[in-house]
Amino acid sequence: MKKIFILILILTTSYGFSQDSQWTYLFDGKTLDGWHNYNNFQEENSWYVKNGELILRSKNDNVSRGNDLVTDKKYTSFELSIEWNIPKGGNSGIMFGVEERSDMDAPWRTGPEIQVLDNENFVGPNSDWHKAPSLYGLKPIGDIKYNPYGEWNHLLLNIDHDNNLGSITFNGEFVYSFPLSGPEWDKLVARSKFSSDEFFKGLDPEHPYYTYAPYFGQFKTGKIVLQDHGYNVRFRNIKIREL
Repeated sequence: MKKIFILILILTTSYGFSQDSQWTYLFDGKTLDGWHNYNNFQEENSWYVKNGELILRSKNDNVSRGNDLVTDKKYTSFELSIEWNIPKGGNSGIMFGVEERSDMDAPWRTGPEIQVLDNENFVGPNSDWHKAPSLYGLKPIGDIKYNPYGEWNHLLLNIDHDNNLGSITFNGEFVYSFPLSGPEWDKLVARSKFSSDEFFKGLDPEHPYYTYAPYFGQFKTGKIVLQDHGYNVRFRNIKIREL
């Protein structure tokens, strides 16, 4: 009986370790190892680490931007767990499926974005299509539990290409799911600013600005990006579990 108990204990312990080890930290809390600036341009010292947080050095002016931080590694299907803290009036984003291309000057031209925003104080496009944690410009959000600027929010992003399903959970509350490709995805893109139809842009007051993004949402395997949108956003506890 004692041997059986020890065997069960070993198996249980091994299983628990296996479950925990599925998660890999993308940010070690000390260095920028595993990350680089998009297309390796702009200021290499625009991001720094302090007290276990990954922080963007910015002027908080919504103008000086472009130092987007990109993972060295590409991912296909995964769960991403990340916490973010935005200053008053701040704006940023978390993108997936990003492909670095010399003919694309920004990661949002390929990768869909989960919005990071001070919903109450941001000056600019701030409809339900743009508020945190919406799938930016593609699908609006309703009423959700949201912590204001200066406080931490938690995002759990699930991207499952095997089942053509993405989902957003925010501060422990399920927000919504969305397709990753196919006719339903194409409909979301078609009514957004990422649509290739310039004429349609002028007819939709929610998304009047045409954006040249011919490869938007086209890559199942891509990099994860933390956006520089001109505000000193902070991130921590960034980890991923590949599916």
